Amino acid sequence: MADAAVTLTASWIFPANRPPIKSGLLVIERGRIVALEARGTRIADHDLGDAAILPGFVNAHTHLDLTGMRGLAPPTADFTGWLRQVIAYRRQRSSAEVANDVRAGIVESLRAGTTLLGDISGDGLSWIELAEAPMRTVVFRELIGLTKERAELGWQSAQEWLGSCAPTPTCRPGLSPHAPYSARVSLIKAAAGTGLPLAIHLAESAAERELLIDQRGPFVEFLQELGAWDPLGLAKSPEHVLRLTAGSMPVLFVHGNFLAATAPISAHASVIYCPRTHDAFGHPPHPFRELMARGVRVALGTDSLASNPDLSILTEARFLRALHPDLDGATVLKMATLSGAEALGWADECGSLDVGKSADIVVVPLDKRSANDPHDLWLESDADVSETWFRGERLVPAAE
Repeated sequence: MADAAVTLTASWIFPANRPPIKSGLLVIERGRIVALEARGTRIADHDLGDAAILPGFVNAHTHLDLTGMRGLAPPTADFTGWLRQVIAYRRQRSSAEVANDVRAGIVESLRAGTTLLGDISGDGLSWIELAEAPMRTVVFRELIGLTKERAELGWQSAQEWLGSCAPTPTCRPGLSPHAPYSARVSLIKAAAGTGLPLAIHLAESAAERELLIDQRGPFVEFLQELGAWDPLGLAKSPEHVLRLTAGSMPVLFVHGNFLAATAPISAHASVIYCPRTHDAFGHPPHPFRELMARGVRVALGTDSLASNPDLSILTEARFLRALHPDLDGATVLKMATLSGAEALGWADECGSLDVGKSADIVVVPLDKRSANDPHDLWLESDADVSETWFRGERLVPAAE
């Protein structure tokens, strides 16, 4: 990171935790933000012109090891049928191919302005690549095992993985009991007791609730086919899973498409909403607005390229705003930045443009027009991210 101070200006700066600043100044030194000022206080080193400076985007949920699945398994109403395709794909990939997929996902994420992400890693293999990547990450090692035997093997494997993954200044390990239909209650409890960041797919489909509450529906045949059926290992409901993990900090409930608006979500928990994936599967409206009205943190994720055409949180934010035109622009920005950083436990370092935080920023070109809400300028545009900075270094495009 460069030691000399550098000052940036643009037509708008969006800090994410305070009102936008017109023609403001952002001062970076030693990789950190040292000042955020109004126009005229000093001369900028770089004038970015008609553009928005925003915090680096936070992709709170993705699966980089599925980057190679783009377009191979279009989502349908048959959720378990789609899962079969994902499992078949994973089983035929070599470790080298997985590593290539992860690297490709990192490159795409950086180009899209992501500087922090939560990655669900099937065998923990993405750690090797992400620990060296110019971004912040929580790598959630996936835990699968509904039967007692598979759960014990999964836990043993995860312990071995954790022993080889010491946290770095930019990469932290976490655990992901995959979902209540694939992770035994004892496995969820064990993961929740580690004190590590936790992520679990929850209330993703109507079939999941049918399985947990009535022990019937398409998941029964699906699990029987895999030799993984054991009703004794199932949680009793999505709400049961919420209670099992209530002491975890942080804990991410991914998707939550069918969560009740009154679900008992703890103050340390977050719901990760993936708008385009939700829409692609044809789910009913997501309860994010009702949850947020209760004070529940909701952040954005892209999910994987098995269900989404790209890894752009900017596109997710714009898609969400198009679905809900009355949604406050500042709220959308927070869901795409600070809320994700809070959910992943990195808000002390990034997620907003605050003095003392890391200079993780993105630049988005703007049209020359005015708007009652300045957030409309970047949300209603079709311009892609033009620059991505991490720790004060410009990564995209390559620094000159």
